[in-house]
Amino acid sequence: MSRKGKNIQFKSSAKYLIRRMFRDYLRHHVGKIVVGVSCMILVALATGTQAKLIQPALDKVLVEGDDSLIFVLPLAFLCVSVVKGFASYGQAVMMQKLGLRVNVMMQNEMFGRLIDADMKYLHDDSTGKLISRFLNDVNYTRDATVKTFTGFGRDLLTIIVLGGVMIHTNWQMAAIALIILPISVFPILYIGRRIRRLSENTQVSLGEVTGFLDEVFKGFRQVKAYGMEGYERGRASTVFERVYALQFKAGRTRSRSYPIMESLAGVAIAFVLAWGGLQVSQGGTTIGEFMTFFVAMAAAYQPLRSLANLNANLQHGLAAMERVFHIIDYRPDISDSSSAQPLQITSGHVLLEDVHFSYDEQKIALHGVTVDAPPGKTVALVGPSGAGKSTILNLILRFFDPKSGSVKIDGQDVRDTSLASLRGSIALVSQEVTLFNDTVRANILYGRPSASEAEMVDAAKAAAAHEFIEQLPDGYDTVVGERGMRVSGGQRQRLAIARAMLRNAPILLLDEATSALDSESERQVQTALTRLMDGRTTLVIAHRLSTVVNADIIYVLDQGRVVDSGTHQELLSRGGVYARLCQMQFEDSMTLGDTGPAEARAVQA
Repeated sequence: MSRKGKNIQFKSSAKYLIRRMFRDYLRHHVGKIVVGVSCMILVALATGTQAKLIQPALDKVLVEGDDSLIFVLPLAFLCVSVVKGFASYGQAVMMQKLGLRVNVMMQNEMFGRLIDADMKYLHDDSTGKLISRFLNDVNYTRDATVKTFTGFGRDLLTIIVLGGVMIHTNWQMAAIALIILPISVFPILYIGRRIRRLSENTQVSLGEVTGFLDEVFKGFRQVKAYGMEGYERGRASTVFERVYALQFKAGRTRSRSYPIMESLAGVAIAFVLAWGGLQVSQGGTTIGEFMTFFVAMAAAYQPLRSLANLNANLQHGLAAMERVFHIIDYRPDISDSSSAQPLQITSGHVLLEDVHFSYDEQKIALHGVTVDAPPGKTVALVGPSGAGKSTILNLILRFFDPKSGSVKIDGQDVRDTSLASLRGSIALVSQEVTLFNDTVRANILYGRPSASEAEMVDAAKAAAAHEFIEQLPDGYDTVVGERGMRVSGGQRQRLAIARAMLRNAPILLLDEATSALDSESERQVQTALTRLMDGRTTLVIAHRLSTVVNADIIYVLDQGRVVDSGTHQELLSRGGVYARLCQMQFEDSMTLGDTGPAEARAVQA
């Protein structure tokens, strides 16, 4: 059941989900299941034996006064109890191990799907919702798996054994007690269907809670700066109350089985007490037989009640299982074709030819764009926000495919090459630097994990990062914190450049790599970027036009179209969009006082 490239909601039958769970996960752990079921059989037999020992204890010892059984029966009961205890332990441990192993298998599969997913798929779902599926949904699935096996194993076997004891002891009383059981099936099935619907809504809301918390904690600085604590408390209260209402409703629905089971059990016990008391008084049965029957019936109540709740637990897990399989069944649109070949880099020539692209039907991002980046040259993409500059870089990296037209590298359409070879030939440095909560060394080696220590240090030196790294508390072993928050913006950018240096890719993409830096940090980063760009085909996006005045070719984009191209001087001489952008930036910079004479002359030249 493939879900290729689309976040489709689908509904599956309980039979399909259970069959698939066994086929894909449980059948790989038959050994654990056999051990667990064997322990369940021992528990059931031990429980029945305990009930059966009541009869001789009463009739032979207490009524008839048989002294020979005074020590034998307690010892037998003790031995049976020990066996039952160890069997219960073995069954619980084995089922827990099975459930946790299924957890890990599912999480690995889900992560594998998401790490290979298209950018659009990841953007369609919030981070919080995806995390919720990894944690909440997978745990609900595990609980359902464990409880289902336990219910249909230990509890059902125990009821069967105890039912056998009851029938063997007094079939008439057993008929009275067991005839009540089928009556409970119909309300239990109804409750289960309600639980599944409520569970789906609850799990969606839990995903929203995770997403909300992730969003607020990441934006904590803005919350504090704008004094929006009260507003966020209000939002939090609304989200939490929604989850509370759904969880309470689900819990109330699940609890409806309690009065049903208690009432039915009361009816059964009342009939048994009346019939049994009458039989004992008339000599139709002994006190030992009656007590054995009564103990067996009482012992059967707890597993019977568990079976009644089993459907509710199962439906809760099936709702989660469906969401987990939704991710596992996903297949990306952007993938290697059956005839994909490794990209062969000869010179690093990048060409977008008559490319049309839209993120959705309403928003067309590129209209017949042609951009030619000759080997070893620096090509700048400039234009107002939303002109399509970042879209071009996304297409080169094949995060998306064009609707028509082609993206070629050294004459090879990127759709005909393997993704690994394509992205292995490109280094990306963007304004939003992604550093992982790991050491400086690990973050630089992300560019090429197989690089040696010397190569990594050389890359850091070339990126003007080595000096500040050595001043960190643990040097290259310093943990940079979540999103690199323990180092400054300029330092984060230089670590990203060091990573790109280490990758040593023939094609370099720079996405506004210096736009968020102060003048001193920008100078240091620009120096490092100049070294990085040397000898590479480079495409640069920059809002600060002073950083691209020396580009070999500048493409000017506006509303998804290339409206002009040429060198800085050629574009200025023709007027148009580029000249207006230069003029506006020059005036803004002079007003703010953050542009030096050299930069001003470069823009005005």
